[in-house]
Amino acid sequence: MRKSCALTGHREISEKFDVNTVYDCLESLILDGCDTFFCGMAQGFDLLALGCLADLKTKYRIFIEACIPFEGQEEHYPAEEKAQYRRLLAWCDRKTVFFESYRNGCYLARNRYMIDCADVVLAYCMKETGGTAYTVRYAEQKKVPVIKIG
Repeated sequence: MRKSCALTGHREISEKFDVNTVYDCLESLILDGCDTFFCGMAQGFDLLALGCLADLKTKYRIFIEACIPFEGQEEHYPAEEKAQYRRLLAWCDRKTVFFESYRNGCYLARNRYMIDCADVVLAYCMKETGGTAYTVRYAEQKKVPVIKIG
């Protein structure tokens, strides 16, 4: 039985992307016994998925951990996404901050932590390069099942 899920995905989301697919997939994972979710708090997919989890949290007992690569991650987000980040952060049960400020490798450390803690990964991965692709490959190397959507 699955217990925990890491979320990973691109910052840029296709216009054709359907948020209902994420919601339905997350709800299916919850109904399958997944009760803990790790979110990297990045723009794009992470915050979109966290929005779905916040809504699902009103219906199900789930635990959400915000995995923040460095303090102030959201400072350079556009105003609307910064507000969304802070609003959604309030839905998280735990906030794990990896570094006091940005440094090389902080995203990598965050991503590895999420995969190392997860029983399954929900990924929006449309490219073979970049942080999301690396995270998916890391999960596959660790034999953590990856559900790809998009």
